[in-house]
Amino acid sequence: MNRRYALILLSFLLVASLPLALRAQPAEGPRGRDVVSHGSVTIGGTPIAYTAHAGTLILRDAGGRPIASIFYVAYWKDGVQSESERPITFAYNGGPGSSSVWLHMGGIGPRRVVVPSDAKNPPPAPYSIVNNPDCILDRTDIVFIDPVGTGFSHPLGKATGKQFWGVDEDVRSVGQFIEQYVTKFHRWNSPKFILGESYGTFRSAALANYLQSQGVQLNGVILLSSVLNFEASSFQPGNDLPYVLFLPSYAAIAWYHHALSPEPKNLPAFLAQVEKFATDRYSVALLAGDRLSAQDKSQMAAQLAAYTGLSADFWRKADLRVNADEFEKELLASRGLETGRLDARYANYAVDRVSPLREYAVMSTAISGAFTAAIQQYLYKDLHYSSRRRYLILNPEVSRKWDWKHRSPFQNFGARPGFTNVVPDLRRAMITNPHLQLMVNEGYFDLGTPFFATEYTLAQLELPAPLRAHVHIHHYYVGHMLYLNTESLAALHRNLDAFYASATAPSGP
Repeated sequence: MNRRYALILLSFLLVASLPLALRAQPAEGPRGRDVVSHGSVTIGGTPIAYTAHAGTLILRDAGGRPIASIFYVAYWKDGVQSESERPITFAYNGGPGSSSVWLHMGGIGPRRVVVPSDAKNPPPAPYSIVNNPDCILDRTDIVFIDPVGTGFSHPLGKATGKQFWGVDEDVRSVGQFIEQYVTKFHRWNSPKFILGESYGTFRSAALANYLQSQGVQLNGVILLSSVLNFEASSFQPGNDLPYVLFLPSYAAIAWYHHALSPEPKNLPAFLAQVEKFATDRYSVALLAGDRLSAQDKSQMAAQLAAYTGLSADFWRKADLRVNADEFEKELLASRGLETGRLDARYANYAVDRVSPLREYAVMSTAISGAFTAAIQQYLYKDLHYSSRRRYLILNPEVSRKWDWKHRSPFQNFGARPGFTNVVPDLRRAMITNPHLQLMVNEGYFDLGTPFFATEYTLAQLELPAPLRAHVHIHHYYVGHMLYLNTESLAALHRNLDAFYASATAPSGP
């Protein structure tokens, strides 16, 4: 046997001796995948041709070993002469444990699934997937990211979910994906934006600081339905702040369901009145606690009833403290209904009319079937992407195992743990990059991330006066998912159009 054939035989024997798991590479492999397709979307009457990339990037540890496969779908406008002048936006949803399907198939992607704008339950399949005239490809290329444990994204090798399922772990992995993406596709010099919804806004605040510390300078951060400090939304004993900050949302929802008498004609003017009451009088009453006199408590309960549609007796029995679950169940109880949480425009029958707490997610139950069917159909039929893995729309295991500890950039040694808060991260990002623009979008009827809680949180940014003009806040007559109403989606698109123009404008010498 000559030397050549001996080496071939030896190589065959060595490979054959390996365990099958090490010899066989999965379809998505350590090199990642990139399935290319083409399409067109009409925006403002103008057809825009685009190239879609559905694929994976592989994250590696310091030793170069693969630790995660991250699935994404990217859309690039065709015919762009200079990609360095073309903005690119990295978009994701929240959870934690949610894929990007909601933004992708409902909000800003080139195709969207049709659901009723009036918050009615969509009928069963078949669902319509149509051209999205409010897609943002007219202004920016888009990359939808599914964090590890969602979509098709998953750990590799010896890595486990624990390495990715936490505030700081998540920021690091998503940040590494973005760095790798702009390197692979030569987009380092493009104007860069991050766009997150719900917990994705929490991710964005910390991610902006992380990316800029790695040299990835951002032009803009776009927040949809924000939560930046969980103290503002956590109904826990001893924390009265959420009761104050949720009150304007209760009032807005009562207005929407015609539960107020007399019924205010101008919602923003009415809410301004409620906000003043919440901060000037209601907060003082809660601060007084048991020291509040019976007469003052009765007067306060009567005013709360007038603003929210709940009875004064209910407010008295609740000791002037009604949390979001209780409000959802009580507001329409006389009609045998309860409202949604993320979008309280939605209402459906109560499973148990006696229970004081909500029993199921009214809004999510209404729309999840349509979005699930849409993404499954779209991935395989339109984007031609197939996988042996199941596409995880929502992964409850991620949220159950989430590590909420976060190292603040301003945290002192010996600081005591408290509510997780990324306001300091956002503040640092905006101060260290004084050109960074922030866009905040909130729905009036959202009990997951109430608009007044967001405004309170943003007021704690403590920005220098010149930078406060870089914060742009918009309100919409819808709930958490601003795109579930076509009028709100169109308004969001107009506001995004103006924001991209502002954040990419020349900043002078």
